[in-house]
Amino acid sequence: MNCIIVDDEPLARAEMRSLIHETSKTEILGEFSNAPSALDFLKTHDVDLIFLDIEMPVVTGLEFAEMLPGNSLIIFTTAYSQYALKSYELDAIDYLLKPIEKQRLEKALHKAVLYKELLSKDTVKNTIESNTKDFLFIKADRRYYKINFTDIKFIEGLKDYVVIHTRNQKLITAMNLKTIHQKIPSDSFVRVSKSYVVNIEYIDSFDNHNIYIHDSEIPLGEVYKSAFFVRYSGGSLNPDA
Repeated sequence: MNCIIVDDEPLARAEMRSLIHETSKTEILGEFSNAPSALDFLKTHDVDLIFLDIEMPVVTGLEFAEMLPGNSLIIFTTAYSQYALKSYELDAIDYLLKPIEKQRLEKALHKAVLYKELLSKDTVKNTIESNTKDFLFIKADRRYYKINFTDIKFIEGLKDYVVIHTRNQKLITAMNLKTIHQKIPSDSFVRVSKSYVVNIEYIDSFDNHNIYIHDSEIPLGEVYKSAFFVRYSGGSLNPDA
């Protein structure tokens, strides 16, 4: 896997470069102090992963993410937590708060490698062939995979695909989140943000900002928050309390 670093602070770029070298074999193709320079580089280079700061002059990281061509994955790096929900709406695979901890970076890189492998396989051509009240079939690698709805923990939107997280595996299919949400039971699955649908049976805990399913932290979008609290708690909890 290769990557670039986009951050207007020289010290931040140096720290990120050092952390990447310490934690992985990821190749750093370039470092950029502004988004326009990085965008020019992307026109002539294939980049797997972009470590992207948010508060930058001229073009912010959020604005830059909306311009990105191709299938480059994004990990936002910022000192400001208020951008987290917006970053996931832009299909970022992770959001790292500065100062970045080594263990947290390792987790983000592991996720990036996994998703890059998924996107590079024939599974990107997957289709949902059929579904019943209890399960659906996904065609992948010349085989049909039966996925019981009760085994699905959550479904994540990623660019033009969805990643289906089950108890035992992850499968990716070329379908948007809205479409697959219509194919699964509405009494068990709830949309909690622009990028996530969760199975309420697997929710371990939640707060005003996130839902926790095993070791996964799923952002709770403002647009979906009130409906989620009414649906999950029967209206007995106040999301703003």
